[in-house]
Amino acid sequence: MKELIEILVRALVDNPEAVAVEEVKENGSVTYQVTVAPDDVGKVIGKDGRVANALRTVAKAAALKEHKNVYVKIMP
Repeated sequence: MKELIEILVRALVDNPEAVAVEEVKENGSVTYQVTVAPDDVGKVIGKDGRVANALRTVAKAAALKEHKNVYVKIMP
């Protein structure tokens, strides 16, 4: 899952070397903290948060097999 999110985010940004995805597990859920360059934050969030919501939807769909809650947090 971590690799999937990383590949998707790297395709969106101008500086793919600055993309880092950290996996934080707690209480049966997993939060993926996506860090990007400050100039790329807008590209990952998108207009009205549409790109960020799409990333979250893909992550949740991929996690359905494993029956766990998945969250994606975007950080500069």
